[in-house]
Amino acid sequence: MARYIGPKTRISRKFGEAIFGPDKILAKRNFPPGQHGVNKRKKTSEYGAQLNEKQKAKYTYGVLEKQFRNLFEEASRSKGVTGEVLLQLLESRLDNVVFRLGIAPTRAAARQLVSHRHITVDGKVVNIPSYLVKPGQIVAVREKSKSLEAISDALAGFNHSKYSWLEWDNASMAGKFASIPARADIPENIKEQAIVELYSKQ
Repeated sequence: MARYIGPKTRISRKFGEAIFGPDKILAKRNFPPGQHGVNKRKKTSEYGAQLNEKQKAKYTYGVLEKQFRNLFEEASRSKGVTGEVLLQLLESRLDNVVFRLGIAPTRAAARQLVSHRHITVDGKVVNIPSYLVKPGQIVAVREKSKSLEAISDALAGFNHSKYSWLEWDNASMAGKFASIPARADIPENIKEQAIVELYSKQ
């Protein structure tokens, strides 16, 4: 599956947020990239603002356009508020859950752990990053992967009480996806209603 592999700082500067994690350069250059970025005063249209929110969500969760549209269509068929359900589906992706549990320092690293068969769901190896974890399921580090330095370094000092919908057992290196997170609990700065309005025009 193709992924964005270009300069991440450039994308973060475009949105003015460290969407890929802490970024020292962003702290110094918190303005859009390019020759005229620091002086850019052009007013963004409503469509442009909506498109920016969609792009921000895609980059944040590491999802490509087709996957993102599929998730949106699934959200639109659900009973809840479409934008909120969309974010909940993104949060339910296995790579995101691995990241939220602190097993990996970034979503990209979490995706790699999943793809390389280091993660299990309810005791079975799952190597599909887009797998949607259901409430009650247990996401764990595979037994033979527990000694990996990358995983132990990520877990060291991680605050597992950050996310109320997840439960972590350090001894077994396993976490429970206890419930679907409420919108208020999802920390990402994404205006999901703008994404809904964008797709409604298409």
